[in-house]
Amino acid sequence: MQKQSMWVAELLKSKLLAEFTLQMNALLIWEFFSIMKCLTCAQLAAKLGTKLEWMGNTAKVITGPVPAIRFNKESGRKTWFNSLSASYSGPASDKVSNEGFLSRPMLYRSSIITIVSYKVVLSQVTNPKLTPKEQLHAFEEAIRVEKPWLESLLRERGVILFRGFPVITPCDFNDVVEAFDYPEVPYMGGIAPRTKVVGRVYTANESPPDKKIAFHHEMSYIPNFPSKIFFYCDEAPEQGGETPIVLSHIIYDKMKEKHPEFVAKLEEHGLTYSVFIKNDKDQPSMIDGRGWKSVYNTDDKKVAEERAAKLGTKLEWMENSVKSITGPLPAIRLDKDSQRKTWFNNLTRPMNSEQVTLVELGNGDPVPSDALEDCSRILEEECVSIPWKKGDVMLVNNLTVLHSRRPLSKPPRRVLVSICK
Repeated sequence: MQKQSMWVAELLKSKLLAEFTLQMNALLIWEFFSIMKCLTCAQLAAKLGTKLEWMGNTAKVITGPVPAIRFNKESGRKTWFNSLSASYSGPASDKVSNEGFLSRPMLYRSSIITIVSYKVVLSQVTNPKLTPKEQLHAFEEAIRVEKPWLESLLRERGVILFRGFPVITPCDFNDVVEAFDYPEVPYMGGIAPRTKVVGRVYTANESPPDKKIAFHHEMSYIPNFPSKIFFYCDEAPEQGGETPIVLSHIIYDKMKEKHPEFVAKLEEHGLTYSVFIKNDKDQPSMIDGRGWKSVYNTDDKKVAEERAAKLGTKLEWMENSVKSITGPLPAIRLDKDSQRKTWFNNLTRPMNSEQVTLVELGNGDPVPSDALEDCSRILEEECVSIPWKKGDVMLVNNLTVLHSRRPLSKPPRRVLVSICK
């Protein structure tokens, strides 16, 4: 007891030096910090009052001295204001602390939070006393409690990747989506072949995974697009099959710099999308091979026309095929939260479409080929590819971030999706 009293007295005289090691994925760190041309790890750490000492792919994070005992003005009492016990596991410990960059109440006990470029990575530190199901329930409860904070991160960063949490099955993923309590968006008018898995969970795209999918905002070719997309990795690819993401306002800025006249026309006239849906039945071998019966969830052409009209789409029938014409729709949108203009369109879709697809300016003018090529190139230059791991849940702000799919080199790969308002 006397030793403890002396030690506490020493803390009062000085300050506590907090040291802990934090395991970091080198791919995430260097791809996001170097390729995205943002702050280096050292610069970000310096802003947090932290020093990094690298050991291969591991960084020793040193913060302090910081006060360990604080005086509460309201109560007139001194408080034990530190995380001393977080890293204690016996007489000697070099284990990972339960706190990482920008930790938060409720989530900090089970998470390491690392800010990398515009993506936020939340990773769990497993509590061995809890079963996987109990850990999942704790994760869901943390989501409910911290939802306002998570939403602020999503608005600020565009993407949140939840990695290392016990999301083992599609049912678990459905429970995580339900925990956020966002209204579901029906996939009415969507052209990708999808199958319901459970609850609000669907296959992302059933086309052969060795095919590339072009960058797009989900369902931006119809008026009732979702504002949020949840992705879940049920089976991780051995090689390839990443999901690239890119901030939409960056594409707008660079395209306006490169093609100011074309972008001005886009803002004035928008885009019209025309798709020739070849069959009444789904063609899973095609990226956009959904048949019209699935697109409008009916076998009746009259009902299909009514439902299409509600989406601002006109149908022109050719036996069992149909030409759908939607638009003009805005191609540039203002994000209310950031007050930035976004590249909210599917302009590059014809370069990747297997249906006959035409995208033209709302006044009927064709899209210049050089603008199309430059747009595709800029998207590739500015994007970051997310390598999937089993159990990953990625939440995407569909209003500010475009996504695509890299071709799969080595199977398997199974990524599921849920779309929300």
